[in-house]
Amino acid sequence: MRLGLLTAIGLVLASPALADAPKDKPVFADTVASDGLMPVHVDTQGGRILLTLPPPGEDGVSARYLYTTSLRTGLGSAPTFLDRGRVGNTQIVAFRRIGKRIAVQYENPRFRAKGAERADPAGSGDFAVSTVWMGDIVKTLPDGSIVVDISDFLTADTLGIADSLSQSSDFAGTGDAAQGAGKGFKLADKLSAAVPASVKVFPKNIEIDAVQTYTSDKPGDEVSNIAPDPRQVSFTVHSSFVALPGPGFSPRAFDPRIGGFSTQVVDFAAPLGDDVVRDFANRFRLEKVNPGPAPSRVKQPIVYYVDSRAPAPIRQALIDGISWWKKAFEAAGFIDAFQVKVLPDDIDPMDVRYNVVNWDDRATRGWSYGQEIVDPRTGEIVKGMVVLGSLRARQDIQIFEGLVGADKLNSGGPNDPVRAALARLRQLAAHEVGHTLGFAHNFAASTQDRASVMDYPAPRIGLVDGKPDLSDAYGVGVGAWDMATVDWLYGEPSDAAARAKAAAVVASGLRYVPDDNARSPDTAQRWGGLWDDGADPTAELNRMMRVRAAAIEGFGLNALKPGEPVADLRRRFVPIWLLHRYEVVAAAKAIGGAEFGYAVKGGGRERAVPVPADAQRAALDALLATISPDALRVPARLVPMLSVPRNGSTNRQFDIEVFDSSGGPLFDPLVAADAATEITLKSLLAPARLARVSAQHMVDGQIPGVEEILDRLTSATLGHANDALSQRIAYRTIVTLAGTERDKATAPGVAALIDQKLVDIGTMLAKRRGDAWAASLSRKLLDPGERAKLADDMPRSVPIPPADPIGGGEGGWMDL
Repeated sequence: MRLGLLTAIGLVLASPALADAPKDKPVFADTVASDGLMPVHVDTQGGRILLTLPPPGEDGVSARYLYTTSLRTGLGSAPTFLDRGRVGNTQIVAFRRIGKRIAVQYENPRFRAKGAERADPAGSGDFAVSTVWMGDIVKTLPDGSIVVDISDFLTADTLGIADSLSQSSDFAGTGDAAQGAGKGFKLADKLSAAVPASVKVFPKNIEIDAVQTYTSDKPGDEVSNIAPDPRQVSFTVHSSFVALPGPGFSPRAFDPRIGGFSTQVVDFAAPLGDDVVRDFANRFRLEKVNPGPAPSRVKQPIVYYVDSRAPAPIRQALIDGISWWKKAFEAAGFIDAFQVKVLPDDIDPMDVRYNVVNWDDRATRGWSYGQEIVDPRTGEIVKGMVVLGSLRARQDIQIFEGLVGADKLNSGGPNDPVRAALARLRQLAAHEVGHTLGFAHNFAASTQDRASVMDYPAPRIGLVDGKPDLSDAYGVGVGAWDMATVDWLYGEPSDAAARAKAAAVVASGLRYVPDDNARSPDTAQRWGGLWDDGADPTAELNRMMRVRAAAIEGFGLNALKPGEPVADLRRRFVPIWLLHRYEVVAAAKAIGGAEFGYAVKGGGRERAVPVPADAQRAALDALLATISPDALRVPARLVPMLSVPRNGSTNRQFDIEVFDSSGGPLFDPLVAADAATEITLKSLLAPARLARVSAQHMVDGQIPGVEEILDRLTSATLGHANDALSQRIAYRTIVTLAGTERDKATAPGVAALIDQKLVDIGTMLAKRRGDAWAASLSRKLLDPGERAKLADDMPRSVPIPPADPIGGGEGGWMDL
């Protein structure tokens, strides 16, 4: 029997089975509720994380919070910076209702018109916001509140993990991308999910984890060396939603004379004639119980928690070093305002309410760094997060063993490598916490008697009875610059008082050189060296060469512990052989260099003054001495010991930190000489430096010009190139000159001078009868095509084992 459609539908609707079917479950069924910053319902079985947002306003915005992400678990690879405790950018996130959907948007408070009518709390409507996620509204409650499942949003790659995994890190100078993490890593949605059981809800913040997995068919060495399956790498990424800091915080105007880290705002309501671009100095909210200039206790002290994973002696060293800042805050009038404690087991280090110093293990040594979670509206620091690499201390110990002998290990004496390493850790802890307090690097502090822990401290290696001595390797406590900057940043609340303090710092003669005029080896600031020491970088280079000579003279099996593989000598030898590398760079900055400060009108130091001619020539003398055959001759007695092969499984720490060799395990002393020569030549012949030399000489003929430098260099390296070592030094000099002449960064006039010098060298070498080495180079230098090949013949350049962070360093991070 055929039934009409409506009749059939009626029969189906009337069927007893469907009539008894249960209605949809309530939205919060099978969830556990928590209330705090906002109500949260967690469905651990279903994987839902339900946020109940307030009713939206007229603009559709339901709520605004600070939002940031961090890594709960890391890769274990130093070059990628994917470390446990790594923090991403801080955003102001808005939940905006658009019809039946909810959008998560990053707002743009940097652009604003303070005081203008109808000001948009999101910032200027003329500038873009970023919509980073959009999902369906789960339920609108009777009072207008909105229920949204946030779990999918939490798996987004907000930290840029895919990019970090896909960047190459060419440790050995091979140009091989396989040396890095890999290529083509992408977030795998099906292998990623929020973790409902991780949710923690507090009155002013919500903390949630998510597992994120990244896949690639081309993982590089850094991933393959670590991950169980390098094609699939998983991280636990932590998200923090934080209540916007309330009123009462007074932003401090950034002052270039003092520096630090800052938050930029562009205020289009600024009075005409004023700059619309302003910077606020980042700092914690620190309020006295009794306001005024007199010392007072504070309403909320700044407390740092040290990772309990750090071994006992290291943990105490970290506490001691961080505690140095107490003195500076007390001097600024804050009683018991800065405290240090061990992280209790019941505190989550990812929780945004706590400032944490993490102790991280990695497969190879690497950077340490300090990070800030900052309110982008005002510069108020909400949380400080430090990452310290555990292998750094062990690397330092190896260097110290090479300097003074492994028999001093754990002796407790002044030359005990462990003692020196712990002293270094105190400095490291103070430095990185300093970044999280708002302080930038000051690379001039080493030239003014250790004026700041925010410099990169080279170990001060003395000579006692002709042998290296570590009794004064590192300073103790914060310095004069640190005391002044704490007072400036956290002291007297008015900007007028802060400006007066900055002027007093300048008048005192304290120097300040941050990263922009120090980080690169070719920068112009005379005092902007990294890992240098002493009031005069040139004098210190000369002294360090004497220390290096003594260290090499005493180097041998005494650098090893009983039973240790002799092959480890090759790794111990590199930092001893290149002990002068940082002072080379520091001294070179005098050549074509200048002295200058970050001046303001009427504040003094308004002019950059070239380094005097005699000081430039003294620096040139010191640099040329580092590439003499006597300085670069490996003692014959060491070569057999350095040729003992290594046996066992692959050890990446070893592989990347030794000199290459063309003879299998056999040590090649010419490679060691070549690497040291290249360090000096790269500093001396940097195109930017030669351009400044040319410009300074044009203004003042008493200052050395490019021709003088080229003449002195070629005379020092080619004058007696009659054995294998001197010829290798001469070859590296010629090849570096040829490369500099072809470098697009080299000024045309400088390139012409180098071109003529290479022709002169070729002509001179052609006159050496019966010298095959000279004849070969002469032909290449006098033929433009062959010379171009010589300049581009990069395989002939020896890889230089990595320096930073042998003793420390940074790559664009607030790190040490």
